[in-house]
Amino acid sequence: MTGKAKNLSLILAVFLTLLYGCATYHPEPIDGPAVGDALKPPKMEIIRIKAGAIRHPILRPVDFDLRNGLSPDEAAVMAVIANPALRAVRDLRGIAGAQLIQAGILPNPRVSYNLDIPTGGDKEGTVNGYGFGVGWDIRSLITRSARVDAAQAHAASVDLDIAWQEWQVAESAKLHLFRLFYLDRQRLLTKKAEQRFREVLKAIKESVASGERTDTDLAVAEVALQQAHASVLTTEKAKERERLALNRILGIPPDQIIPVQRDISLPLWRSLPSEAEIMEGLEGRRLDLLALKMGYGSREASVRAAILSQFPGISIGLNNARDTGRIITTGFDVSIDLPFFDRNQGRIAVERATRRRVFDEYITRLFEARSEIAVILSDMKSLKKELSATAESLPVLKNLTQTYKRALEQGSTDLMSY
Repeated sequence: MTGKAKNLSLILAVFLTLLYGCATYHPEPIDGPAVGDALKPPKMEIIRIKAGAIRHPILRPVDFDLRNGLSPDEAAVMAVIANPALRAVRDLRGIAGAQLIQAGILPNPRVSYNLDIPTGGDKEGTVNGYGFGVGWDIRSLITRSARVDAAQAHAASVDLDIAWQEWQVAESAKLHLFRLFYLDRQRLLTKKAEQRFREVLKAIKESVASGERTDTDLAVAEVALQQAHASVLTTEKAKERERLALNRILGIPPDQIIPVQRDISLPLWRSLPSEAEIMEGLEGRRLDLLALKMGYGSREASVRAAILSQFPGISIGLNNARDTGRIITTGFDVSIDLPFFDRNQGRIAVERATRRRVFDEYITRLFEARSEIAVILSDMKSLKKELSATAESLPVLKNLTQTYKRALEQGSTDLMSY
């Protein structure tokens, strides 16, 4: 086999080897079957397994069991597992992972081959000439560390931001469950009140028929019953809307009924921490602020990579050639870009501006977090006073009810007044 044939065989073998390791394309159309599979609600057995093994900076694994109804903690974990909106959020983790892989990949070496065939003049004693070279751009080695640092910080920022959004979805699911539970209790109370007014109306009608009551009393009783019935309808409407909102955040179809635990109680607080206590170390506790910090670290590394990219491009290579006079030469070449015009000014400016934007976003988020804490603490203090006032009024109202009940039994008042 001639040298030319050997070189061609070597190039072909390398090409086929590299081609074998390439990714292949597989179409994934957004058609009916694909959409239908994606919209299918998760199986409860899968949720039970995942709920017991969930890993999250804030949420803890739970023993998922719907036989006694859905608890607030179960709703929180189920929402994190099955909420459809979180799928797209978690896809960002795959993108960040792919960017991390790309940041660590070095550029491919370059292989060149040329063939010189004598076609004119005195060709006696000449042969076909060829040239074979291998080259590589070494500038990527200079920026690789900074690029990898930026990609790692970005991936960590994405993880924290996903965890923050998962926690928000979990707390929203809890809130919907609490509302649904108390709206159900309110519905029972309004239906009980409606039944009472219905009994009053019946008694008033009998009294009107016997001449003991007037048509005015009857009209008042009818209006009271209508208002009680409207209260029942309003409460049932609010309960249904809350049930649909809970289903949506849990990732289940609107027509599916999830039983709610019957012995739910609101979390109580005996004393409120001071604003200074909550503010202390806030930047290290809120996941969104931690995510922005990591994002800022990523932009810092990106600025460093952009500045390192000012280094002139350098390529080195090895050459082996034979001219048409049968002389074989072996050598190397070095090429250096002369940065007369492009010194990466544009990319450096973009990276610095992006770093500044992330910094300002962090400051804005921190300011908003502190303001939100102040508002929440103020609301909690006001609610605590309202709860205390309500608790103090309950004995008075109970005593009033008992007084009217005794008066009704003694004939001192009527059913309408009671």
